[in-house]
Amino acid sequence: MRALPLEEITIAEALREAGYHTASIGKWHLGGPPFSLPEHHGFDINIGGNAHGAPGDHFYPYQGNWSIPTTGLRAQWNVLPDGQPGEYLTDRLTDEAVKVIRDHQDGPFFLYFSHYAVHTPLQAKPEMVAKYEQVPEAQRQGDPVYAAMIESVDESVGRVLATLKELGLEENTVVIFASDNGGLWRATDHAPLRGHKGTYWEGGIRVPMIIKWPGFSVAGRVVSEPVISSDLYPTILAAAGLPLRPNQHLDGLNLAPLLRDADSLPRQSLFWHFPHYNNHPETVPQGAIRKGPWKLIETYDPAGLQLYNLDDDLGEAADLAAERPELADQLLRELDAWRQQVGADKMQPNPDYDPAVELPKRGKRKATLGAQE
Repeated sequence: MRALPLEEITIAEALREAGYHTASIGKWHLGGPPFSLPEHHGFDINIGGNAHGAPGDHFYPYQGNWSIPTTGLRAQWNVLPDGQPGEYLTDRLTDEAVKVIRDHQDGPFFLYFSHYAVHTPLQAKPEMVAKYEQVPEAQRQGDPVYAAMIESVDESVGRVLATLKELGLEENTVVIFASDNGGLWRATDHAPLRGHKGTYWEGGIRVPMIIKWPGFSVAGRVVSEPVISSDLYPTILAAAGLPLRPNQHLDGLNLAPLLRDADSLPRQSLFWHFPHYNNHPETVPQGAIRKGPWKLIETYDPAGLQLYNLDDDLGEAADLAAERPELADQLLRELDAWRQQVGADKMQPNPDYDPAVELPKRGKRKATLGAQE
């Protein structure tokens, strides 16, 4: 499956049914034309969203030109159809977000604002890059360009919040800030966390989430309970005063109690499943379960188990799978039961596998294929 199925009901569709104006700005990457763009999944407005996960270029004319592996063909696209010379994508998308807020300030609106930054290609405004290049190398967390891209995103968030305040919407708007994965391996340092984007070590999946729910959440409250992005659907429904839709957010829980006074949620485990290959170093097809302080990672190819106690070993340096085989087996059974319950696609043998065939820039073809994306 290469696109979000049309029969799935998205949070945008649920909110639009309730009278919200809905807008998607930035990265989509859940399908493409002719029938799987944001406008086909509940969004009244789609600005910059297409089938690609990266913009091709963060500067106007935002043109992408990628080779399609094994085909000899190229994919070409432009994230936006217009712009001005020197225009920077993060700033332009923020302009569009501010316009959506201004145009729809008199009624309820849902803005899904998904920046392409800090995705590759790593490109930032020269004046910001120069600032971070002045930082001594020993004090840097990573690439100055990456740091400059992050600052542009920070500025974007500030502009959106300032617009809400200017228009008198600050106390009547729920704001959620989060990331979908850890940073790029060659651009930033996640210490003390191990790993990076594409791995199930903490450097790949532990990211911050900030929720501002005026009149409800306790300002400044810090919560250590692990949550996951699938919790956002029921949380947003609750914030909008709408009934939950349990059949659509089976893996998600309403986070509202954590924003007031609760220290935990009524669930014991979190799950991940990624039966695919990609180009990120140390990334293999894998799944994971987090239960209390324990995390088990099951790699599918090559087959293996890793067990970590995150309370004692946040950097995941000590694999305890051999030392605690009973616990590892218990967690593996729970992970497998969850996969069965949700119908997760499993790895399948690749009938075309030929170890003698080399693929460009990919090394030897794997003996198994992941489930279709």
